[in-house]
Amino acid sequence: MEYIFLAYPVVGLLSGVLAGLLGIGGGLIIVPALLFILPYQAGPSVSSIHVAVATSLATVIMTAAVATYSHHRRGAVSWPIVSRMAGGLAIGAFAGAAVADALPADILRNCYGVFALGVAAHMAFRSQPAAGALPGGLGLLGVGMLIGHISAIVGIGGGTMTVPFLRWCHLPLQQAVATSSACGLPIALGGTLGFTLLHPGLDGFITGCIHWPAALGIGMASLLAAPWGVRLAHQVSMVALNYIFSIFLAIVGVYLLIG
Repeated sequence: MEYIFLAYPVVGLLSGVLAGLLGIGGGLIIVPALLFILPYQAGPSVSSIHVAVATSLATVIMTAAVATYSHHRRGAVSWPIVSRMAGGLAIGAFAGAAVADALPADILRNCYGVFALGVAAHMAFRSQPAAGALPGGLGLLGVGMLIGHISAIVGIGGGTMTVPFLRWCHLPLQQAVATSSACGLPIALGGTLGFTLLHPGLDGFITGCIHWPAALGIGMASLLAAPWGVRLAHQVSMVALNYIFSIFLAIVGVYLLIG
């Protein structure tokens, strides 16, 4: 498996398309992929799941930035919502990184499976959001802290929670996806900073649990692919997008629980 590192750009292309299409930041495909790839490389002094989580958050920085810019050009991002949630998202993600770093590997892995299956079920069986109103500034800050905290624990950009929340607040699905992409950036920044500062540096190309060759290989490829996903998001029907979201999450959840 000498050339296993060549898988990083492939993962990046797939995660970039999914980030633009579903607003998930690519994390839910990056972490399972890294769990498969990392054991074939030089073993770090921490578990593969912790490295996968931290590295995923680092790649989300690049993916979310490009996806956000693409959505912004189409006028789909609700910046007032993003600005009110950003502080809470970053603080919650930093705290979530501390929790993830302290969790045993098996528990952290199972958290992924249960989380992904739960969100898949919600999206599949509640495709039409219940009535709700957009919270005020403090409410959005609190929601942001909660989403950021959970997102950092499972190494994602938060779209699996931000999109359903914004749909509950009656944002159109395409606008919810676009706004979620923008919300993924403070999550990724806060979580990456947390893993970098809270965990001792490691040897080689791994610092603070972040595997930099993987982060750069996946992240650079995702930069190219994210705009493709954005174009698809503005062409696919709402119903189809909902089912794509739920089916994808169900597959990931089952894989993590039994893989």
